[in-house]
Amino acid sequence: MTHTTQAPITEQQSSVKQAFVGLQMLFVAFGALVLVPLITGLDANTALLTAGIGTLLFQLCTGKQVPIFLASSFAFIAPIQYGVATWGIPATMGGLACAGLVYLALSTLVKLRGAAALERIFPPVVVGPVIIIIGMGLAPVAVDMALGKNNAYQYNDAVLVSMVTLITTLCVAVFSKGLMKLIPIMFGITVGYVLCLFMGLINFQPVLEAPWFSLPNITTPEFKLEAILYLLPIAIAPAVEHVGGIMAISSVTGKDFIKKPGLHRTLLGDGIATSAASLLGGPPNTTYAEVTGAVMLTRNFNPNIMTWAAVWAIAISFCGKVGAFLSTIPTIVMGGIMMLVFGSIAVVGMSTLIRAKVDVTEARNLCIIAVVMTFGIGNMFVDVGGVSLKGISLCAVVAIILNLVLPKAKNEAA
Repeated sequence: MTHTTQAPITEQQSSVKQAFVGLQMLFVAFGALVLVPLITGLDANTALLTAGIGTLLFQLCTGKQVPIFLASSFAFIAPIQYGVATWGIPATMGGLACAGLVYLALSTLVKLRGAAALERIFPPVVVGPVIIIIGMGLAPVAVDMALGKNNAYQYNDAVLVSMVTLITTLCVAVFSKGLMKLIPIMFGITVGYVLCLFMGLINFQPVLEAPWFSLPNITTPEFKLEAILYLLPIAIAPAVEHVGGIMAISSVTGKDFIKKPGLHRTLLGDGIATSAASLLGGPPNTTYAEVTGAVMLTRNFNPNIMTWAAVWAIAISFCGKVGAFLSTIPTIVMGGIMMLVFGSIAVVGMSTLIRAKVDVTEARNLCIIAVVMTFGIGNMFVDVGGVSLKGISLCAVVAIILNLVLPKAKNEAA
């Protein structure tokens, strides 16, 4: 008996077909891409612009070899919210631009010492609990949004809309197949939005008044030491997660991108994309697992489709009505989505520990995880010379220090 599989698509496509597939890839990423700016108060059109530019810069750094799309990172939601409230958007963007330098430093480390150097400095026992804190720290935000606490929504309306949105997203994520399974966020937002329409909770006037063509809102960054020191350590977790993203697309395509073009090049590309996005007023970029899933589903391994996805994102960012429409999405709809998304981030942290078979009964591992979790959930902060370190950034620094200071068990050290 012989088995046939669909042959991977690499180069043999017309430009028109590549453009169409690229639009499809953008559609897969769209829900998550625009969600970050909508939650953090940044401009959604700018996020589209910087996702496109970031993807093109990544392709430039990697020699256009890796079929990956970069867009808004969920890991930075809470830090952006805190930064905007504390220092304002320009200073937050300046801090995030500097956070991109973490990727560049790790890229240099990998170039000089090899990919194994990352594992030694940032093992799962360090990265796992930090990712958990990223998700758990956002849980109150999701609940407040779902209950409509920050807006003038009635409790019953808020609960109805947010729960319908959440249940729709859950059902699509669990029961659907094919391309639909990759866009549960899009489905959840659509159903929640339609329900809000029927309930009279949406004002379309901003969409009608918005021009078809409009320049994205570019923010000139400012550089404040406190903001930079707060945001720098936060880049560690998504930078290490980047390695998992590259390994995933390598597995899907059957090519070892860790070796060629090299992990140092992909980290460099992600770092430059993150800094460039922040310098323009957009959220930091990261690799999108949803798009990797779409690549696996379509078996379209041609990196040119990501070029087209980036071009589409840039083109759409200049449509004023798109941004105006996205701004009409009620926060109670986003709250329903966020209860799943933020919880999923925490689960990623747990799976990081589980996959690595971290022994939490071993005293060293227990101490690192326990201290990081307590600091994160308990909102611990440290004030040194007028500079405050708190939240995810403090957790990341503490986890790294404990990992370097606490002695390893004999079998682990060997």
